Amino acid sequence: MTARAAPKTATRAWQRMLSGRRLDLLDPSPLDIEVADIAHGLARVARWNGQTRGAHIFSVAQHTLLVEAVMREHAPRIDIRVRLAALLHDAPEYVIGDMISPFKAVIGGSYKVVEKRLLSAIHIRFGLPPALPADIEQQIKDADIGAAYLEATHLAGFSEPEARRLFGSDPGLPAAMIDDYLTPWPAGKAEKRFLARFRSLHC
Repeated sequence: MTARAAPKTATRAWQRMLSGRRLDLLDPSPLDIEVADIAHGLARVARWNGQTRGAHIFSVAQHTLLVEAVMREHAPRIDIRVRLAALLHDAPEYVIGDMISPFKAVIGGSYKVVEKRLLSAIHIRFGLPPALPADIEQQIKDADIGAAYLEATHLAGFSEPEARRLFGSDPGLPAAMIDDYLTPWPAGKAEKRFLARFRSLHC
C-alpha cells in the first residue's frame, strides 16, 4: 500500500496580522496595513541579527526611533512628514524581517522589489507619497547611516576606526539621547514608544 501524496495547495504569499488583516507580500494593499501591526512586529525584530549587547534585543522599532532622533537633532526644522518617513523607513521589516546588508548583497534584487512595494503601500496608507524625492531619501539614508555608526560602536562590538570606514562619522547625539536610544528596550517599551512617536508625527 502506497502513501497518498499530500494535496497540492497554492503557494501562500500573505501573512495574517494580529489585527486580523491579511497582507499580500507580492501585491500589498494600503488598506491591509495597520500601524499597530507595524509597531508590534518591529519591536520584535532584532537589528544586527541579534549580535548586540544588553539584556534585550536592539529592535528595528528602537532603531527607527534613533534614526528619526538623529534627523531631528541635525535638522530641527525639517518638515514633520519627512520625520514620519524617517520613522517608517524600515517599516516593511515588520513583515519581511531585518536582513543584514551583506546578505542583501548576496541575494540580489528580489528582496528589494518586495521591500519597495511594501514601503510604497505603507507610505500611501499614512499619507506620504509612494516614492520619496531623491533629496529626502538621501537625508533619511544619512540619518540611517549615522544611527548605524552609533549602534555598531555602542552595541555591536565594532571599533571606532572600523565603524568610521563602514558608516562614516559619529552623528554626535547628546549624551542623554545616547543613553536612552542605545540602551536596548524590552519589546513592549519599544512598541509603545514607536506608537507614541508615530501618533505625534501623523497629523
